[in-house]
Amino acid sequence: MRIAVVGTGYVGLVTGTCLAETGNNVICVDINEQKVAQMQQAIVPFYEPDLEGIFKRNIAQGRLTFTSDLESAIDASTIVFLALPTPPNEDGSADLSYVLNTAENIGKCLKSFKIIVNKSTVPVGTADQVREMVARHSKHPFEVVSNPEFLREGVAVMDFMKPNRIIVGTHSEEVKKVFSELYAPYMRQGERLIFMDERSAELTKYAANAFLATKISFMNEISVLCEELGANVEMIRKGIGTDDRIGKQFLYAGIGYGGSCFPKDVQALSKTATDIDSKVNIVEAVIKTNTQQRERFFHKISDFFGGNLKGKRIALWGLAFKPETDDLREAPSLFLIDKFLAEGATVAAYDPVAMDSTRKQIGDRITYASNQYDALNGADALVIVTEWQAFRNPDFDIMAQKLTNKVIFDGRNLYDLNRMEERGFYYNSVGRKTILNK
Repeated sequence: MRIAVVGTGYVGLVTGTCLAETGNNVICVDINEQKVAQMQQAIVPFYEPDLEGIFKRNIAQGRLTFTSDLESAIDASTIVFLALPTPPNEDGSADLSYVLNTAENIGKCLKSFKIIVNKSTVPVGTADQVREMVARHSKHPFEVVSNPEFLREGVAVMDFMKPNRIIVGTHSEEVKKVFSELYAPYMRQGERLIFMDERSAELTKYAANAFLATKISFMNEISVLCEELGANVEMIRKGIGTDDRIGKQFLYAGIGYGGSCFPKDVQALSKTATDIDSKVNIVEAVIKTNTQQRERFFHKISDFFGGNLKGKRIALWGLAFKPETDDLREAPSLFLIDKFLAEGATVAAYDPVAMDSTRKQIGDRITYASNQYDALNGADALVIVTEWQAFRNPDFDIMAQKLTNKVIFDGRNLYDLNRMEERGFYYNSVGRKTILNK
C-alpha cells in the first residue's frame, strides 16, 4: 500500500518505519526541513531501541522516504496517517491545532479518495472535527478513521510489530477491508484487530492510559502506608500481582509517572469530563497522587539535611522519564532538579542517553558527568530517578569512596535492603524501611 505519515516524532517515525518493514511504500512528512534532511541521510532523530536497523534498511530498499512537501505526499498515497503532537493547553485540554491545521491543508490539496487516519491521541469527537475541516475545503470523497497508538517508548518497535491489540474506529465496511489487509502481517500469531466506532476508539486510548496511571498511583499510595506501618511495598506488589484479576504490570511504586502520554492523557480525560459537566473522581485522585508522590520524595531528601539544601551537592542517576529513551517530557528528574536548584543545591547528573536532550532543554544549570561514578564525586547524596540497567548492579565500593556521605535516595527501589544494610549505606527507598548508616 502507499502510505503517508504526517509527523515524525516517536509515534510517527516508528509507525512509518514499521509499516515500510512489511512491504508498504511510506512517505514520512515533517515541516522541519532540517529534520527531514537528517532522516534522508538515514539518521534517526531520537533514541529508540531497535529502530535504527529497520529504519536504515527500508531507506536503502526505497520503501521509506521523507519530505516536507505535504501535497506531494498526499498525491502519492492512499492512506494518510496523522501522527501529530497534541500537547496540553493550560486548562489540561488537548491542543488540536496541529491536527486541525493539517486536516485543513489536506482538504486544500485533496484530489482523489483518501483514508485519513488519526494516529495521535485525541479527545472524543476529533474524528468529527477532522472530517468537518477536510470537507470544508474539498469536495472529493474521503474517510476519517481513528486508529490510536499503543506504543511504549523503549519497546515501541516491538509493540508495533507484535501488538496485543489494534483498535480501528470506522463505520465504513470498505475501510475495514483495507485495514484488515494493512494489518494482516501483524496478526500472524492471532487476530488482534478490533473494529469499533470512531468515538469509542478515541476514548479507548484515554481509558487505557488512565487505568494504567491509576495502577501506578494506587501502588504509590500503598507505599506511603508501608512506610508509616513498617510494611514492604515490594512484598505487597508480589502478593497482589499474582492475582490474575490484577496482573503484575504497572504495580511498581516510585516517584510518579511521567512521559508524553500518562500526564497529558489523564489531564485531557479530566478536562473532557468537566466540559460535559461530568465527574471522573478516580482520575482526579490519580492526578493529585502523582503530584504528591514527587513532592513527598523531594521532602524526604530535604528533611534528611534538616530542611537546608544550600551548598549541598546532589548526584542524580537518570534523567529520562523511563529507561531506554531520551524523552524528558514530564520527567520526575526535571521536577527534582528545579527543586534542588531553588533550594541552593548543585546537581551533577548522568544518564546513558538523555544528557544531550537535557542540555538542550535546561542548558548548563547542572553538571553533566561522563559516567555514573563521576557524578558522585564529592556528592552529599545520590538520588536515583530512572531505573536504567546500568544502575542495578553498581560497584558500591567505588560509590562509597566517591560520595562524601554514603547516602542514597532510591526512587525506583533498585537494591536489596539487606545488602544495603551490610554495605553500611543510608538507604531510603519507596514504600520500604529506611536503612541507617552503620
